[in-house]
Amino acid sequence: MKRKKTILLSGIALCALALCAAAPLCLLLNRPLGTPHAGWLYIDGDDTADSVCAKLEKQFHAKRTEGFKLLAAAKDYEGHIHTGAYRLSPDETTLQIFRKLNHGRQTPVKLVVPGTRSLARMASAVGRQIMADSAQLAAALNDSARCASLGFRRETLPALFLPNTYEVYWNMDAAGFMKRMKKEYDRFWNAQRLNKAKAAGLTPVEVSTLASIVEEETADKDEMPVVAGLYLNRLRIGMPLQADPTVKFALQDFGLRRILYKHLETDSPYNTYKCQGLPPGPIRIPSIHAIESVLNYSRHRYLYMCAKEDLSGTHNFARTLSEHQANARRYQQALNRRNIR
Repeated sequence: MKRKKTILLSGIALCALALCAAAPLCLLLNRPLGTPHAGWLYIDGDDTADSVCAKLEKQFHAKRTEGFKLLAAAKDYEGHIHTGAYRLSPDETTLQIFRKLNHGRQTPVKLVVPGTRSLARMASAVGRQIMADSAQLAAALNDSARCASLGFRRETLPALFLPNTYEVYWNMDAAGFMKRMKKEYDRFWNAQRLNKAKAAGLTPVEVSTLASIVEEETADKDEMPVVAGLYLNRLRIGMPLQADPTVKFALQDFGLRRILYKHLETDSPYNTYKCQGLPPGPIRIPSIHAIESVLNYSRHRYLYMCAKEDLSGTHNFARTLSEHQANARRYQQALNRRNIR
């Protein structure tokens, strides 16, 4: 009987010791890391358990990382680190933060895809917002097989991208970015927009191509449908587009203030003074507003446009060549007075 009591007392003692040991551990895991502010933790493909802990200490000024280190060792965090962006708050406990990282429960980020004059600029802008860098994105954009799998050529690829803000996961790679953009493209080109494009005699890529010219012609949003209608009038009667922005694109000189006769002789499929119809593809990534301006173009009889002599960036429109020539003289005189060459 005495021996049984001794054994029973020994068991109680062991349990008490275990509880005493567990108490500090629970306290360690169930308290915050001691970070003074919320923020984003970015985990890259080359991060280790030690580097993640170092980021918590250096970037978040975490004062208590002992519990995180114990969990990382016990759960073999080193063996299955999940890349991504994680939003951390000061009131989250060590255990909550570890579980978030260990299970890869990322926080979505906002990705802004800009409307730019080149795919390279777009890749640079996107590469600053997701894990895939600009070089990886540029390689994907220049991969003809990848472009073809999405239904585009190098010349038409700018039409794939719709400038907007998207919710994505930060660890998206270049291939994932391209697939996401194709998904957004297919969503945008619904039956209603496809019918409007068909009624205008254009494919979706041609709509984007014309929209890119319209956007380079005018920054005035109210004027865009008028400019779109003018170019559609020219296309319908077989008149060359004669769009100055396409000449600038052919020359890759977007700073030209005056288009001279020597510029019009540029030998390029993008020179719409020499080549009939639309160029091979968009001359920039057009905005959604510009695309909608083409789909909802203004019905009128204008065939000519010339920048206004007040240099406001808007235009005078004309139905006849004589009206246009009068507008052009006023504009040229304005440039001469300001010594713009």
